[in-house]
Amino acid sequence: MDETKPRRLRFGRTSRIKQGRDFGRIKQDGERVASGCLIANWRRLLDGPSRLGVISSKKIGGAVARNRARRLLRESFRLHQHELAQAVDLVLVARPSIAGKPFASVERDFLTMLRKAGLLSPGK
Repeated sequence: MDETKPRRLRFGRTSRIKQGRDFGRIKQDGERVASGCLIANWRRLLDGPSRLGVISSKKIGGAVARNRARRLLRESFRLHQHELAQAVDLVLVARPSIAGKPFASVERDFLTMLRKAGLLSPGK
């Protein structure tokens, strides 16, 4: 019987973009695509792990709505980070339409964005 261990789906400190200069560099030098309730800016990396940054403005709603939007986007990334064709620095900007959406809908928009951008591995 084949006992392969499942991949660990983690989203730790090394997977986060926190510096303002990194957000600016990705926006300036990277590529951009919009899909559904989110906008994605990304920059391909030569090595290292993929990283994620999330932006949510007050247009989405109060603090509770903004935090929920960020959690939904981070969870979508966490579940699908191993399906990326190569390592990327990815910044997701939540649009106001994300407010009140269920996770399945946000995840569908996230996967659509990855396909449009050509960031998914072949066969995913």
